[in-house]
Amino acid sequence: MSARSVALEGLRRCRRDGAWSDAVLDGLIRADGLDRRDAALATRLCYGVQQNAALLDFYLSHWCSHPVEKLDPAVLDVLRLSAYQLLFLDRIPPSAVVNEAVALTKASGRAQAGGLVNAVLRRLAEHRAALPEVPGAGTPEYLATRWSHPLWLARRLTEQEGYAETAAFFASNNAPAPVTLQVNTLRTDTAALAAALEREGFAPEAHPWLPDCLNLAGAGGLAETRAFRDGWFYIQDAAAALSVFAADPKPGMRVLDACAAPGGKSFAAARAMESRGEVLACDLHEKKLSRLKKGAERLGFAAIHTRAMDARRPDKELLESFDLVLADVPCSGLGVIRKKPDIREKDPAALAALPEIQLAILLGLADCVRPGGALLYSTCTVLQEENAAVVEAFLCRRSDFSPETPSLPFASEASGELGVQLWPQRQGTDGFYFCKLRRTS
Repeated sequence: MSARSVALEGLRRCRRDGAWSDAVLDGLIRADGLDRRDAALATRLCYGVQQNAALLDFYLSHWCSHPVEKLDPAVLDVLRLSAYQLLFLDRIPPSAVVNEAVALTKASGRAQAGGLVNAVLRRLAEHRAALPEVPGAGTPEYLATRWSHPLWLARRLTEQEGYAETAAFFASNNAPAPVTLQVNTLRTDTAALAAALEREGFAPEAHPWLPDCLNLAGAGGLAETRAFRDGWFYIQDAAAALSVFAADPKPGMRVLDACAAPGGKSFAAARAMESRGEVLACDLHEKKLSRLKKGAERLGFAAIHTRAMDARRPDKELLESFDLVLADVPCSGLGVIRKKPDIREKDPAALAALPEIQLAILLGLADCVRPGGALLYSTCTVLQEENAAVVEAFLCRRSDFSPETPSLPFASEASGELGVQLWPQRQGTDGFYFCKLRRTS
């Protein structure tokens, strides 16, 4: 399969099966043996369509004789994929895009729609330099179409952050996100890792403000590198790494990572502790911990142990036995839309119950903290009702905890009265929140 065929199949499976695009693409790329260049193109095409679906539909609707929402979904997949190439990529001649679109339509078993696909895309190509204006400038409706985000989120964030900030956030979500690597300083250093990756054809750059951290423009083939096999790095966004830095784990501590999978924060804690002490990494299902175990072995973090556990009801022998508890709770994930564009399809009704679950986890874990110890609450979302509002509700129930402002030499401007909120358009990280809570002695 070509890169475009892989991208189209990825879109089809995400639409049909509700699958996550990153997992689907990884499987398709491996199965078809795409090289790094074609794998990068397939990923960009699939993500690009998902990131701009509403905008693409808006433009397609101007030259399609049928309402786009009533088109055969397989045909609409082809139209969106081709429209994205015409409007966002400039290395492929328009005629080649149109011809391949017709071929893909036929290959999808929709030969009868070939004429429609040909006509719509040729009109779009002719008008690329004078596209119609998206209506409603200055409104959430405009943002929802221009940046292809759900209208409910556009309205919610405009109310919370204002129009300009919401627009900047949405724009950042549609821009390519770097892959961020944390250096395993127990085995190497940043310069040595960067040199090793360069020898294998990557172009790493030092993170602009977080030490022992590298950014890459793409991650295709990373798992096949010698540096990966030798445990020289793990993948974790700078925001999550900063939260563990703020939690301040020390060698010899006993740390509980209560919602640990896939393991980034456990690895960050073990690194900071020089793998001396204990990191108990827990998650609800044992199956989710298998990847974490393999990662800890690869990195050489012998301090990490695992256990299946419901964080809302921790095992009794764990009560008051940890210097630090990390609670990276299940959340809406709206802060990582730039890396997982599928998240914008989530049903907002299903998200309404999350704050109750998040508070239950926080309350359940509170008694695992030793007097004088710390509890770190974190999410990868930007909604106040999942962030500061949960912490406020917790503090109303647990007067033996108080918020603690961490000393942040990096991204200190993100600190607020009750926690730290990071944004892609401000700090260049995932949208991420954390708050450090200290239990009184």
